[in-house]
Amino acid sequence: MNIGIVGYGKMGRMIESLARARGINVAFITDDSAGITADNFRNVDVAIVFSTPDAVVSNIESLAALGKNIVVGTTGWLHQIDYVKEVVARSNIGLYWSPNYSIGVNVFFKMIAAAAKLMAEEPEYEAWAWEIHHSAKKDAPSGTLLKLVEEMRNAGYSGNVDLASNRAGAIPGTHEIGFDCGADTITLRHTARNREGFASGAIKAAEWLRGKTGFYER
Repeated sequence: MNIGIVGYGKMGRMIESLARARGINVAFITDDSAGITADNFRNVDVAIVFSTPDAVVSNIESLAALGKNIVVGTTGWLHQIDYVKEVVARSNIGLYWSPNYSIGVNVFFKMIAAAAKLMAEEPEYEAWAWEIHHSAKKDAPSGTLLKLVEEMRNAGYSGNVDLASNRAGAIPGTHEIGFDCGADTITLRHTARNREGFASGAIKAAEWLRGKTGFYER
C-alpha cells in the first residue's frame, strides 16, 4: 500500500516512521495544501491527514478532487462535517474519521458507554468530563472528550456533564469521566503515554479503507 501524509508535525513524523517500519510505502509527504497535486499524489492509495483544524476541510476537498481515499485524524472541524459528507459522496471516495485512533481509547469509548448506561438509572450522581493535552493542541475541549460525552448521551445518560480542558507542556493526552454523589465518587481515566498508539491506529484505518467508498466514523 502507498500512503500520502498531509501535515508533517509530530503525528505526521510518527506515522511516517511506523509506516516505513511496517513496509508501507510513504509515497509523498506535504505540510500544506499546495503540495496536494495530481503529480505528487499519483501513486497514493490513501492519504492520512493530521493538519491544522483551519486547513483540514480544504485539504479534504483537494484530495477528494484527486479521487483519493482519506483518513482524517484532525479535530476541531466538526461544524463542517455535513459538508464533508457531501464532498465524499459527490467524489465517490472513502473517508474514515475518528477523533482518536488509539485502540485503548476506542475500548475506553465502550467502557464509558457501559458506565453511562448504568448511571442513567442513578439520578443522585452528577457527572464531569475532563481532558488535558500539550500546549500546542489547537482545539479545546478535545474531539475525543466530545466523543466520550456523545457516547454517554447515546447510552441514555441525560444528566448534566460538566466539561473542562487544560493545556500544558508536552502531555500526549489524558481523558477522564467521573460520577459523584454525597456517598462516593467513580472515576474512569485513559492516559496516553506517547503518540505511537494514535499513529498505529491511523495506519490500520488506512489499510482498512483502501478500495472502499463512503463516509466512516468512530
